[in-house]
Amino acid sequence: MSAPYDHTETRHILTPSSLNRLVRDLLGDALPQVWIEGELSNVAKPASGHLYFTLKDSGAQVRCAMFKMKASTLRFRPADGMQVLLRAKVGLYEPRGEFQLVAEYMEPAGEGALQREFEQLKARLDAEGLFDPARKRALPVHARRIGVITSATGAAIRDVLSVLARRWPLADVEILPVPVQGREAPSAIVNMLRKASDSARHDVLLLTRGGGSLEDLWAFNDEAVARAIHASAVSVVSAVGHEIDFSIADFVADLRAPTPSAAAELLVPDAVAVGRHLRQLRQRLATLQQRRLQALSQRVDHLFARLQAQRPQARLARDRERLHHLRHRLLVALREQGQQRGTRLERLQARLLARHPGARLPLLARRLADQDQRLRRAIAQILERRRTALRHAGHALHAISPLATLERGYAIVFDADGNVLRSAKNVAPGTPLRARLADGELPLRVSED
Repeated sequence: MSAPYDHTETRHILTPSSLNRLVRDLLGDALPQVWIEGELSNVAKPASGHLYFTLKDSGAQVRCAMFKMKASTLRFRPADGMQVLLRAKVGLYEPRGEFQLVAEYMEPAGEGALQREFEQLKARLDAEGLFDPARKRALPVHARRIGVITSATGAAIRDVLSVLARRWPLADVEILPVPVQGREAPSAIVNMLRKASDSARHDVLLLTRGGGSLEDLWAFNDEAVARAIHASAVSVVSAVGHEIDFSIADFVADLRAPTPSAAAELLVPDAVAVGRHLRQLRQRLATLQQRRLQALSQRVDHLFARLQAQRPQARLARDRERLHHLRHRLLVALREQGQQRGTRLERLQARLLARHPGARLPLLARRLADQDQRLRRAIAQILERRRTALRHAGHALHAISPLATLERGYAIVFDADGNVLRSAKNVAPGTPLRARLADGELPLRVSED
């Protein structure tokens, strides 16, 4: 039997909101941050940019949220079924009182996760056109200066230098040392690619390292490295790992070599083969020169024989006589042309004198005086006609003017306000009036009759 309730006890009453807030604070204090691994499900990314999902294992599940600022830093695309590792804060979603995790960092878990991240990045960069064969540049035929971006102490650089020294000792090889694995490797590779591209010192760049696991080669699957290769102003050859290994760098580079040694063989020609080819070219050139000299010698002999057969002295005499005849014809033609131009000049001078302005001025002066007299007469006639018309109009206007009517003995009567009286009705006795006559006005007053 329970004890009776003590009504004198002080009650500390909570609301649902205050209770949820208290639980949230207790969880945050007890578990400020945890690492947790599990499988993703119910992944959703609304327009807000936040990421919502459920993390589960075989025995339980928990709701999770990753807000936009943190979600935008993810290097992979979360999907249902992926195994991930989270760093999160434990909390409570107060409006519904639901326990949840707020994720601050997420990465795929295990080797399978790395492979999925590789495939996702590969598909995204391929969709952007970074792997497009049309944008890949051809390598120089004979590279004079080669920049090798790799570890200065790895086996790859030894293989590359050995092959280059054997095949083409004339090549100037510059080692550009970078770490090829580890967290600092991607940024170091990106910086070295940019420096080499900006310096414009090299004909081609070789990005290489030896074999290893997917994790060992992961620096060459970095998105920033891929974009630095794509942006390079110098052609880039990628040789990462063994023949069966493929990296994102291989797909972006202008050429992919299966191994570092194979890359070195692709970059430079074989000095022995080049020497053999040069000897063949020199032999062909000597043969062609000999044949050319023989052909020219035969042609000189043939031309000399033709020259002797045509007797150049007789031909020169004929040409000299023809030149004398042509010079005589030229002098005659020049003389005749001068006479014709002199005659034409005389005719033009006579025509010019006939049309000289001084000869036309008296005629023009007479025409101007005649036109001036005609204009003056026309103006006088117009003025006379307009004066006559004005007098007629004045007579007509005077005939119909009220003043002419007044001169015949009529008058116009106005009231005190200046209005014309047209009737005697409604005019009271004693009303002051004015009468307008032809020669002035008379004041009037209406009398009683």
